[in-house]
Amino acid sequence: MVTAIVHINADVDRIPEVAQSIAELDGVSEVYSITGEFDLLAMVRVSDYEQIAEVVPGRLNKVPGVLHTETHIAFRAYSRHDLDAAFSIGLSDSD
Repeated sequence: MVTAIVHINADVDRIPEVAQSIAELDGVSEVYSITGEFDLLAMVRVSDYEQIAEVVPGRLNKVPGVLHTETHIAFRAYSRHDLDAAFSIGLSDSD
């Protein structure tokens, strides 16, 4: 699984519609409205790197109202479960 984090600048008057259109794209798992330099953040999860090109420049960038994107590829995922396990190595609940 390949994960890309896509920061999106959108037409301010159309942010909810842009977010909904992006959320409906195959490969997009979540879309968040965010504060800061960007308006939206989309999580893209696909099976291989080539599909990132299909999703981001191929479809997401073409959604009406998308003005600019910045894409980051994730190397490794850390979940709370993974971090809890890493810090409790050798310890049991009874310790």
